Amino acid sequence: MKAENTGTLVCVGTGLNLAGQISVLSKSYIEHADLVFSLVPDGFAQHWLETLNSDVRSLQPYYAQDGEVKNRRDTYKQMVAAILEQVRLGKKVVCALYGHPGVFACVSHFAIAQAKEEGFNAHMEPGISAEACLWADVGIDPGGSGHQSFEASQFMFYKHTPDPTTHLLLWQIGIAGDHTLTEFHTSSDRLQVLVEQLHEWYPLEHEVILYEAPNLPTQAPRIERVSLAQLPFSQLSSITTLLIPPAKQLEFNHQVLAKLGITADDLG
Repeated sequence: MKAENTGTLVCVGTGLNLAGQISVLSKSYIEHADLVFSLVPDGFAQHWLETLNSDVRSLQPYYAQDGEVKNRRDTYKQMVAAILEQVRLGKKVVCALYGHPGVFACVSHFAIAQAKEEGFNAHMEPGISAEACLWADVGIDPGGSGHQSFEASQFMFYKHTPDPTTHLLLWQIGIAGDHTLTEFHTSSDRLQVLVEQLHEWYPLEHEVILYEAPNLPTQAPRIERVSLAQLPFSQLSSITTLLIPPAKQLEFNHQVLAKLGITADDLG
């Protein structure tokens, strides 16, 4: 292997809850890295990473600062460039990201793809995601009726068709309707547009859940139940997820059941 290709990149997830949800393998990668890039939600998580490795560099400063208007695509490109610069120097680089490093975390995907394209060894280690926490905290088995999952703005911009017999997850509801990638909050007007869109499949009085996973062991999850009509007036943050429970019962596919030689009664 050429000297310039001896660098490596591993993107790991720290989980949602500080220090308690990281895998043994991911922690080991952090401890043995030449340097660690971090993208975590607060100073507590940053400090904890610094106890594991003496060279931890936060990627947060690449976001818009002090009222600056900056497209997040530019932010992500700069983050990837910073990571690859160190990989090219032949270092063992770890990028530690909040939650799961591959879920709503495009920097890891971009960096790994670029590193591989340049001939470097790069891979991802999974982490506990907000979705994993949601099922546990709310007490739902998604296997019961199935579930669908969309980024909130993407759901609004494209012709997605939800199945009201399953659970529907809309991620990043706190920036729903933003197309500029420069804002970090939505508006009641945009949320009203989403409510009107969802009303095609769900009644306005249908109960939905605003969920936020805790970052610290001392915190409790946010599980707030409101009607769909109340959504535009609810307090949302960058980590709020909208969970819409089923509004209809599952319907039997009698044609398929007949081909299988079973009836609805056989399924209980």
